[in-house]
Amino acid sequence: EEDSRTRVLTRSGRKVSTGEGSKQPSCQVENCSADMADAKAYHRRHKVCEFHAKSPAVLIGGHQQRFCQQCSRFHLLAEFDEAKRSCRRRLAGHNERRRKSSCDSPGEGSI
Repeated sequence: EEDSRTRVLTRSGRKVSTGEGSKQPSCQVENCSADMADAKAYHRRHKVCEFHAKSPAVLIGGHQQRFCQQCSRFHLLAEFDEAKRSCRRRLAGHNERRRKSSCDSPGEGSI
């Protein structure tokens, strides 16, 4: 049986599938039957329905996880602080950049 997908070479030299002949993307959360046909491109690209992208906890591979807004992927709940939707690692990088830029330009908070 021949694969109906076409392989193309990207600028970086990687071979990728064009997706021709592949089935419609579905949400990666267990037992989710959401119709992704009319979903936003972002949700189709990351294979997560809008409901589960915003859920505080979902079951994937038998583990409780949450969708990270910064990484656009699921992480274990332990990687998040409380109800936050960005993992600690990405938030730490964000806060570091904020601190760095606030040191460069005096103003806010200084007298």
